[in-house]
Amino acid sequence: MLDYWLRGWNKRCLKQQLSILRCRIIESMVDRSEKSDPIVLSIIFLILFLCVGIVATLFLQQQSVVEVVAQPQVENALLITSSVQTKPEEVAEVAVQTQPEIVEVNPEGLETYITIVDSCGPHFEGECLRVRSGPGLDYPVVTTLRTGIVLKVAGSEMGDGREWYKVTFDEWLRYPERVSGQWYVAADFVEPVYDAGIVTTILEVATGTPKKTITVDRSEQKLYAYQGEELFMEESISTGIELTPTPRGVFTVFRKTPSRYMQGPLPYLAISKYYDLPGVPWNLYFTEQGAVIHGTYWHDSFGQPYSSGCVNVEPQMAQKLYAWAEIGTTVIVQD
Repeated sequence: MLDYWLRGWNKRCLKQQLSILRCRIIESMVDRSEKSDPIVLSIIFLILFLCVGIVATLFLQQQSVVEVVAQPQVENALLITSSVQTKPEEVAEVAVQTQPEIVEVNPEGLETYITIVDSCGPHFEGECLRVRSGPGLDYPVVTTLRTGIVLKVAGSEMGDGREWYKVTFDEWLRYPERVSGQWYVAADFVEPVYDAGIVTTILEVATGTPKKTITVDRSEQKLYAYQGEELFMEESISTGIELTPTPRGVFTVFRKTPSRYMQGPLPYLAISKYYDLPGVPWNLYFTEQGAVIHGTYWHDSFGQPYSSGCVNVEPQMAQKLYAWAEIGTTVIVQD
C-alpha cells in the first residue's frame, strides 16, 4: 500500500514540476521576446520542447517499471491456485477411479467353473499352469494343471496386479488327504464357464420330440449321438481296457456334472491302479458303479481302449455332448 502511495506521489510531483518549469520558461520567453530578436526566440522554444520531451520520457519509463513489477504478483497467484487444484488428495482419487474393476457376470442360479485353456498338453508337453496356495506369485506352487481341466471356483481375488480364481472342492473325495491347502489359478490362462452344476432331474420334454440316444461301440472305439434318426455326433473314443472293460448293455444318463475329481485305486475293483485326476470335465454318469462318459485331458490315444471302464472323449467334443445330452438320455454300449 505504501509503494502504491509513493508511486502516486511521484506522479503528482512530476506533473507539478513540469507545470512549474513550463510556466517559468514561458515567462522567461515572454520577457525576452520583448528584448530579443526572432532567432533567440526560436532557440528558446527549441530548448523548451526538448525539456518537455525529456520529462515525458522519464514519466513513461516509471509507468512501465510499475507494470512490470506488478505482473509477477499475478503470475504467482495463478501458480498457487494451480497447486491447490492438483493437491495429492485429488490425484489419488483419480488414480482410484482408473483402476480396473473385476466384474463377473454370473447368471442367477448357476455355478462358476473355469476351463484351463493355456497350459501343457496331455503328456505334460509344453509349460504347465502352476497352482499356488494364495493369490500371488510369491505363494508356493501346489500342483500343475493341464489344458482341458474344468474346476469349480468360489470367487476370485486380486494379487500381483492380476485376477486369481479360488478353486473349491465341495464334492465327495475318495482320498481327501491328497488335497491340502488352498488352490489359486491365474485368470490369464482360463475361461470362466457358468453351469447348473450337478444335475439329476429329468427335464420335461415336449410331446413328439425325437428321443436322444448315445451309442458306444467298443469294437470300433466310436461314439454316435442321435436325436431320433438324425446323427448329432460321431467321435473316436477310448473305452476300458481288457481288465477293466466298459460294461455292455442299455443304460440311462442319471447324473451330470461339469467337473469331478477322480481318484484311484477303486476298492471294489479287483484290479485298479493309482490315479489322481482333478477337474475331469463334462461327466455323464450312466451306471451306479461309476461308468461315465467324460472329457479326457491326460491322454490323446482316442480310437483304442485306454480307460478303467469309462468312456473317454476329447474335451471339446465332450463339452458339446454334455450340453446336448439330458437326464434320461439312453446309452447303448455294444461291441
